[in-house]
Amino acid sequence: MPWTVTEQPLIVWTSHTPSRRYVSCRDPVEPASLGPHRIADVIELLFDTFNIAVPTDTGKGTVVNAVTPPRVIDLDAESFHAHMGEALSVYVAAMNYPRGTETHRAPMWAEHVHRPGWAAVGAFAQADDPAIGPAGRLVGIAYGYRGEPRQWWHQQVRTGLRHSGWTHSAIDALLGDYFELTELHVDPAAQGARIGEMLLLRLLTGRPESAVLLSTPEVHAEDNRAWRLYRRHGFRDVLRRFRFAGDARPFAVLGRALPLGTDPTEPQPAREGRS
Repeated sequence: MPWTVTEQPLIVWTSHTPSRRYVSCRDPVEPASLGPHRIADVIELLFDTFNIAVPTDTGKGTVVNAVTPPRVIDLDAESFHAHMGEALSVYVAAMNYPRGTETHRAPMWAEHVHRPGWAAVGAFAQADDPAIGPAGRLVGIAYGYRGEPRQWWHQQVRTGLRHSGWTHSAIDALLGDYFELTELHVDPAAQGARIGEMLLLRLLTGRPESAVLLSTPEVHAEDNRAWRLYRRHGFRDVLRRFRFAGDARPFAVLGRALPLGTDPTEPQPAREGRS
C-alpha cells in the first residue's frame, strides 16, 4: 500500500488520513505486549526507556572544510565494540550531554548489537587536520536495526499513531517492515562537512526493509543540519510534537520508503540485503 503526502506534509497511507493534532505518549506498555516476552525482552524494554533514538548533526555554526574527506566504513560487531568509547564521546559531544553519560549508554549500545538487522557505520579522519583531529580519529557514528513489536520505541510510536487517529490497519502497514535509524551523530568539530549525509547514505544503502523511521528533537523552523539532511533525502512527517514517556521534549518521528533513490513515498517490495 503506497504512502501519500498531504499538504502538511504527513506520511499517510492511502486508506487513512491521520489527524494533525499533536500527541503525547504517556501510556504504560500494553499488557498484551508483555505476555509472551522472555526476561531478556523485558530488559530490552528497560534499556530502550532510557535510550530514545536521537539522530543528530545539529550544529548551526561555522562550516568545516576538511582537507581530506573522512573515510566511512561498515562496522561489524567487533569493530563497533572496539570503537565504542570514541563513538560514545562523539554522541555526548553532539548531544551536549554532561561527561559521564557514556558510562550509562555503553551497556545499551552493546545490547543493541544483538538485535535483528543491526548495522553500523563509522566516519574516520584520513589525515591529520586541525578541524577534525588526527588521522584515524572517529568523527561520526550511525547505527540502527530492524524495528520489532517488542521494542519500546516501536510500542511508543504505535501508541502515538493510535492517539493521532491512525487506523490499526494503517499502523500495521507502516510498522510492519522498517529499519529504525537509532543513532546518527557527528562530532561538533567536524560538522558542516556533510559527514552526516555520508553516514546516512552508507547505512541505508542495501537495507532489505521497505522503509526507515527515526525520531529527532523538534527545532524551531526545522533550522538545523539534522533536519535539513532528512528533508533533503525525502524524509516525511509521521508524528510531530510527540512526547515519549519519560521525556518532556517534543520529538518528530520521520520516515521514508526504501531503497534510497526511489520515490520516498512509495514502499518497495522486500528484497535481499543486509540482515
